[in-house]
Amino acid sequence: MDDRDVVIIGAGHNGLVCAAYLLEAGYKVLLLEARSRPGGAATTEEALPKTAPGFQFDLCAIDHEAIHLSPVVRELELTKYGLEYLACDPVLFCPQPDGTHFLAWRSLERTYREIARYSDRDARKYVEFIEYWQHLNNALAPIFNASPMAILDIAKNYDRGNWQDLWQIFGSRPKILDFLHNLITSPADLLNEWFDSETVKAPLACLAAQIGAPPSQRGIAMGAMRMAMRHDPGLFRPRGGTGALIAALVKRVEEKGGKILTGQRVERILVNDEGRASGVRVANGKEYRANLGVISNIDARRLFLDLCDRVDVDCAAPKLRHKLERRTNNNSSVLKIDLALSEAPEFIARDRHEEALMGSILIADSTHHVEKAHAFCSFGEIPEDPILYAVCPTILDPGLAPKDKHTLWLECFVPYQIARHEGIGFNGSGWTAELKEEVCDRVLAKLATYAPNILRSAIARRSESPPELEGRLGLSRGSPHHIDMTLDRMVFFRPLPELADYKTPIDGLFLTGAGTHPGGGISGMPGRNCARAFVQNQQPFLEKLTDVQNSLVSFLRSTLGIDNPPPT
Repeated sequence: MDDRDVVIIGAGHNGLVCAAYLLEAGYKVLLLEARSRPGGAATTEEALPKTAPGFQFDLCAIDHEAIHLSPVVRELELTKYGLEYLACDPVLFCPQPDGTHFLAWRSLERTYREIARYSDRDARKYVEFIEYWQHLNNALAPIFNASPMAILDIAKNYDRGNWQDLWQIFGSRPKILDFLHNLITSPADLLNEWFDSETVKAPLACLAAQIGAPPSQRGIAMGAMRMAMRHDPGLFRPRGGTGALIAALVKRVEEKGGKILTGQRVERILVNDEGRASGVRVANGKEYRANLGVISNIDARRLFLDLCDRVDVDCAAPKLRHKLERRTNNNSSVLKIDLALSEAPEFIARDRHEEALMGSILIADSTHHVEKAHAFCSFGEIPEDPILYAVCPTILDPGLAPKDKHTLWLECFVPYQIARHEGIGFNGSGWTAELKEEVCDRVLAKLATYAPNILRSAIARRSESPPELEGRLGLSRGSPHHIDMTLDRMVFFRPLPELADYKTPIDGLFLTGAGTHPGGGISGMPGRNCARAFVQNQQPFLEKLTDVQNSLVSFLRSTLGIDNPPPT
């Protein structure tokens, strides 16, 4: 049996970030990864070595935005370990059936000029809209970078700029009411209040609905901040693919003395006689002991229903299993397609093709189109007219494919469980290999209506249905967010109120990953926040005193403009 201070289940990017911070704090850390390589949903792999040798694909995550709202890259000095971020500009392209197109640059002024070609009013309103959400992003960023229960940590994160942004959003009664309205309304209603043209509304509705719900659903309008983030801090990708982030984190963890073991699928959380998590057992029966605790990247539902003994859970929290059994995700998931191409896609709507391909590409014909596609998923039906999210990463990073060749990353929303097909196909979801290929053909046919050369340029393709993503990556019902990112499952409620501060009712067992605050995507925030919560749990009184001192110093410096406050 191996002894460590901490055992972390899962070496995805949040697990690695968490490990890096714990190692920096002096703890001995072991990471156990079920797959043959670290990275989880953030790997870059030569996935088609026979039919498309030399093509590197991001098999799940690709666009990096939220990580630039956190200090992770700077604090862990990841550039010293080979990480180089490439800025995408333009950041978003969305062609429309009427021949217009939405092209957003990182510069608001440049985006204004693009929109003004077909609507001067929408161009002016777009700048106003994005500036509001940028203030809100900056006002909330300190909350994202701390446990939602850690008031002192949150206060310490605020600097003068954050306070100013907070005042812009909450500085008067009308502003507060405006914020509350934006919080509880739907993306569709919000966009109708602001804009006239579907050319602007359709891509914004599509981005907001990426949390897995139709744009008519109330309480998800906060998804509008996703577009604001593309202007500031911007849209980035690591040179060499998303896996380059993992490579840098692995180097950092191993250099600091951490150990990563792959091919180690955890099957049981070990709990000692005192009711404390003391280690894990993997599939081959081997046990890894942890002197101080266990941290899980696995979503809460799988952790407590599958990996923990029922008696241990019921003794610690009698109602927890019932809550997790009853709270399920929306039926919306994703079909992932990777293409090796002989040439880059050429969109009819844009002559300068490389500009259109630099950032993300959305195929969303209207808000109604987005609504129907997500509604189909809710009822277990595969959308007849899919909406698509696409990226051609080799435009920005040609080293990901052989010379003059390209890759295309494609994702469309589909149901996890297909209606009237229960018990059939992969994991009883209704998905079969034949159905998956049929839907892939439908997706590519849709894309070809805007980029006709896509069909002739395809050298090879690879696809994964929702249950296949679930099986390979451990994503519950194929959700990359682990659980839906609707308002009722965010901040204090993510994944449940009793689990929102990364600690669990089982002493010594902690939770991190996409299913915890502040949510999914490449950010590293859940890993960093969990490491902080773990350290505080070891020396709570000392940490509280330090937090009070640091918070006071930070307040004096940022709010009162005192550069050198007296020692406390």
